[in-house]
Formats: sequence, C-alpha cells, structure tokens
Amino acid sequence: MAVIDGRVPDGAREITTGQANRVWHIDGPVPYVLKHYGDPARAANEAAALALLAQHQAPAPKLLGADPQATPAWTAQSAVHAEPVTAGQFLHRLAAPLAVIHRIPGPHAGRLAGAPRHRTWRDYLYNRLDTYTAAAPDLAPAAAAHRRELDATDADTEPKLLHHDLQPGHLVRPTSGKSLLLDWELAAFGDPLSDLARLAVRLDLPDPTGVLHLAHRPDPDAVRRLCLYWRIHQLADAALSTDPVVRQRGRARLP
Repeated sequence: MAVIDGRVPDGAREITTGQANRVWHIDGPVPYVLKHYGDPARAANEAAALALLAQHQAPAPKLLGADPQATPAWTAQSAVHAEPVTAGQFLHRLAAPLAVIHRIPGPHAGRLAGAPRHRTWRDYLYNRLDTYTAAAPDLAPAAAAHRRELDATDADTEPKLLHHDLQPGHLVRPTSGKSLLLDWELAAFGDPLSDLARLAVRLDLPDPTGVLHLAHRPDPDAVRRLCLYWRIHQLADAALSTDPVVRQRGRARLP
C-alpha cells in the first residue's frame, strides 16, 4: 500500500457531496477514502472518534491516517463498499449500531477533540446555548427559555458516545456484514437522547418521540429530556445553519 500523506494521488476520484469538506476515493490494493476538512477541529474530532470506535469494535470505517495540523487537515479512512440504507429501512437498521455506540462511555462531555471539554453534560449545553445567543442575539429569549427548562431538568447523565449527525446517507449496509455509520466529525460525549433528538430534527419530525424506540433503556424522564434537546437542536439550526431553508425552518419552530 502506498504511503498515505494527505495528498491527493493521481487517479483519485472526488466524491464530495456539497459539504465544506472535500472527499476522494483512492483505488489500489487497499482502497481508502481521503477527506480534507475546512475546519481542522473537525478533522481532530473525527480522527479521535474513529480511533475510539476501533477500540470498541464499533460499526464504523477504520482510521488509516490523520493529520489535523496539516494544511489542509485530513483523515484517511477505509473505503466502504456499500449503498446508503433506504429511507424506509433507515430507522430499523439504525437500532443495532446505535445500541453499540451509545454504550461507549466518555471521560467528559462535549467533542472528543479539537474543542473545549466540559465537566458535565449540563455545562456543555449551557455553552451551546451561549454560542447560539452570540451568533443570533435576536434568539436570546428562546435560548433563555431553554436554559430555564434545563435548570429544572435532571440532565447530568453519564456521558456516552454520540454520533450527533444521524441522518439518511450516513448509514450504509455492505453486501456482507453489519451496517456502518459514516461521518463522525461532529461526534461528542453526552446524553444519547441528544443523538435521537438531532435525528428527529434532521428527519423534520413534528414530534421527537417518534424516535424514542431507539433509546437504550430509557428512564422515566427520557421524554422530557428528548423534547428539550429537540428544541435546543432546532435553536442551533435557527442560529447557525448556513442553509437558509434549514435556518428558516428552525426559526419557524421556535416558541
């Protein structure tokens, strides 16, 4: 196998899908996927997530190399020969990989690498609400309402690994073997219900409890936390999304 150094070799086929990152498929005796990042922090985070997933034999590509300090920052991952799971099968096929991922414990809350760590999940959420208010000051009343609800909620659960970008296209099923989850650059440690809440936003569900069946052993307060996280993720879209359609949809759903 040729040395992987982050440079795009001759004959590489670009498979970028409109994100801020650029992605290539490289053929060879051992095919791999090369990813260049617009944000070095995301490269560091995805590399850390893939390394952790490998330790737990979790359903994800293998990390073959990475350099978040390079220009551009990059990772190299094993090529996955698979098709995205169809929309009709998505929630059904997602259950098994999530059951594995949401059992992996974390030493802190927040991103795995490339960002500040937080002592508790509540501290991480407070920080996110501050970020959304700074980006969109007109949304400060909504953020304050979410903060009050968070104050009244038992949200300090043991941090577990979250994909935090669950959506159709990120779950693939090889012709042989188990389904795999791709694109781990937004992975974090926190409450697994936040993963499901973000999924409900990405699926544009009017009620997040439609994905609660994916929760591993939900506790009596699960519905309340799920709905709170769902509203926080909508606020995130309203404040930070670069897609005007997504941003407007997030604003339309704010109280």
